[in-house]
Amino acid sequence: MSKARSGATLATMSTPADLIRARYGNLAFEPPAEIPAGLAMVLDRRVTRRYRDEPIPEPLLQTVLAAAQSAPSKSDLQQYSILVLQDPAKIAAIADWIGTMPWIKQAPVLLLFCGDIRRGQRLAAIHGREHANNNVDTFINATADAALAMGHCILAAEGAGLGTCPISYVRNHVEKIGPMLGLPKGVFPVAGLTLGWPVARNEPSPRLPQNVVVHRERYNDSGLEAALPAYDALRPPAKPRYPEVYGPKAEGCVWSENSARQLSVPERFGLSVWLKLRGIDLA
Repeated sequence: MSKARSGATLATMSTPADLIRARYGNLAFEPPAEIPAGLAMVLDRRVTRRYRDEPIPEPLLQTVLAAAQSAPSKSDLQQYSILVLQDPAKIAAIADWIGTMPWIKQAPVLLLFCGDIRRGQRLAAIHGREHANNNVDTFINATADAALAMGHCILAAEGAGLGTCPISYVRNHVEKIGPMLGLPKGVFPVAGLTLGWPVARNEPSPRLPQNVVVHRERYNDSGLEAALPAYDALRPPAKPRYPEVYGPKAEGCVWSENSARQLSVPERFGLSVWLKLRGIDLA
């Protein structure tokens, strides 16, 4: 079995019911008895935080990037860019700035998905038009374009037997990453993505039940509080977020408590200022 097929094989070894149980902690609904291999692969998606010391062949890397570019884009404007980092020194610098993710250094490739408003500005100038949309709507559109491209990249990499791990922490260090990578005004990091051959993939992360996330016809989150005890029980206690603010917990924190801890402390406080200095008006 070739490496390029190994990711799909992992998914097809499980039945659809097995994949649903792994994702929700129980057979939340009865899936079809048989599903296409591509759908099984998506259901079996996992992060990878251990990589082999082995490069990704350039033809395969370019093909995975082509899959990323196959993502839908708002109005076909394609307002994103992907920076491919293969220089170990640059990857190590970013890993050291983040400080808590040693697997970044193991990956032979680190991708940086960026919203790119600059390209549209240049297109307008080339055709003698004024770019009138340096605003929050364009910021959202460019961010969504980059996120969609990253999602397609993740699925393509999994299908090729590669492993990935998204890295939102690159936004904690935009003031250093921007100059190092020559990001011009109008281009901003959305997330990084490690890419490489996995030593092992993590276990699937259980997700909130569909009746909490999926709303039929009308938004209704009345079932959230009742769903939390069972969902928290699916997740092993994790290292408490912000112990310097809320105190340590020897037994760790359940998912909902850790989420509340994290969301109650302002993060990336200077990001909006950095974006404004880079020519993006969030008004």
